[in-house]
Amino acid sequence: MAVSYKNSITVESANSLRAAVGFRKIHPEQLKASLDGSAFITAAYDGDAAVGMARLIWDGGSVALIHDIIVMPEYQGQGIEAEMTGHIFDFLRSKLKPGFGIQVDIRAWGGYAELYEGLGFRVSTAEMRGVPMHICLTDQIELTDNMFGQ
Repeated sequence: MAVSYKNSITVESANSLRAAVGFRKIHPEQLKASLDGSAFITAAYDGDAAVGMARLIWDGGSVALIHDIIVMPEYQGQGIEAEMTGHIFDFLRSKLKPGFGIQVDIRAWGGYAELYEGLGFRVSTAEMRGVPMHICLTDQIELTDNMFGQ
């Protein structure tokens, strides 16, 4: 396996990766906006086929979120997640100035907490960081589900 890395991915490939790991597909227009609005994207390729992706959401200052770290199941556990995270760290480090710091958050899915701890992340506690919460601002998610046959 000769995996290479690029700083781009198509909407179609990103949605295929999402589906491969059981995530909901996103409307192509909305996913394009998400990709275009990312501060940094890294994607792993085996030949011309995307086998992994990660994207960085960053405010340009002190807060960043690594989101959508996705690797095809048959490629998981081969160091791709760590490599893509390293690319994001390199990008962020290139933006640091003396005295600057960037808080980087990540969501560890499916038993990946140990991997990310090995990369320097610490598990957050409610006392340290508050309680993670979310809301989905639509009551029509079934429209997307129907569009993609989910």
